[in-house]
Parts: sequence; C-alpha cells; structure tokens
Amino acid sequence: MADSEEITTQHSTVEEWTKALAESSGSPGGGAGTGVMLGIAASLTSMVAGYSENAGEDLRGRARALRETALRLADEDAVASKAFGAAFRLDPGPEREKAIREASVEAAKASAVLGDHAIEAIEDLEWLAANGNPALIADVVVAFGALRAAIAGARTNVSFDLAALAKGGTPLEEVRSQHPELWETVGRLSGALDRIDALTAEVDNKAAPTDAV
Repeated sequence: MADSEEITTQHSTVEEWTKALAESSGSPGGGAGTGVMLGIAASLTSMVAGYSENAGEDLRGRARALRETALRLADEDAVASKAFGAAFRLDPGPEREKAIREASVEAAKASAVLGDHAIEAIEDLEWLAANGNPALIADVVVAFGALRAAIAGARTNVSFDLAALAKGGTPLEEVRSQHPELWETVGRLSGALDRIDALTAEVDNKAAPTDAV
C-alpha cells in the first residue's frame, strides 16, 4: 500500500483508506472521517431515492452530487489536518503560535463547509422518510445515523479548532467576535443534531418494530 500521505477517499480502496485512518499520523483523521460519513449518507439517500418512484431525479441528482462533494471535502480536510499537526510540532515561539492560529482557522473552515453541506442534506432524507419506499425505511435510518455522525463531527471539530485559538492566548469572547460565522456554525450544527434525533424517533417504530414487542 502507498504511504498514508498518498491515500485519498477518491482514489483509494476502503481497505487502504481505513488502514491509513488507523495510523497515528493525523491525516486522514476525524475530519476526513466526517466527510466519509457524509458521503455514506448521500449514497444511501441516492439509493433509496432510486427505489422510490415518486422521488424524482432532482433528489437523486443532489444526493449523487453530494457524495462526490463529500469525498472531495474529506480529502481537503485531511490536508488541513496535516497543516494543523505540523503547526503544533514547531519549536515554541511566535512562529509556532502564528502557525497554530492560522491552521486552526483553516481547519475550522474546512469542517464548517462539511457541516453546512450535511445540514442541507437533511431535507431530502426527511422527505424520503415520509414519502419514500417504505420497504427501505431501515436504510433511511442508517442514512440518518451517518448524517448525524457527519454533523456531530463537524460541530465538534469547528468548536475544538476555535478553542485552539483561545489556547494560544486569545480569550474565547474575542475568538467569537473575530470569527462570528464559524461560531454561529456550531450553533446551527447543534440544532441540526436535535432535528435528526427527532426525525429518527418518528420513524423508529417502522424501522425497528421488534422494540415494540
């Protein structure tokens, strides 16, 4: 297998990519994993839409496009993660602190983009839960689970990266004022998690009927 630096979601097998993820290299890492989870959610959305005659090509087209976007963003996040790790390995001093600040912001932006795409995917999956082929409701719930993992990962990564700025000596309130869009993204992603939990609960009795026995 090639070195982990050459492994990408778009050109590697699942075996190769997960093996690289298992290494203590940080690239790919949790952020890239977030992108892969979004890709899985998009793939399942496309599959269920294909089995649902009333879904229409627009919905399936959006899901297919999202799958490709998610994997590309996963690889971009892996690059950002590599820069983040490199910054922390620098010798203590002003140059290291500057590198950490810049890498933290870029990493947060990469995760925020992933999160925004994940939020946009909820509506189509919600539609399929209510109107899609009922025989595939379990697949819808699995897709919700993957989408939830993507949103949770994006939320945590954005929040963690913003907090890294505070560790560099910048008060959190100042971080909030300097990066209001990133800060607001954390709140939007938290709300999206609640929305997915509510949607999953609504169809859980259809997807896992044995729990009611």
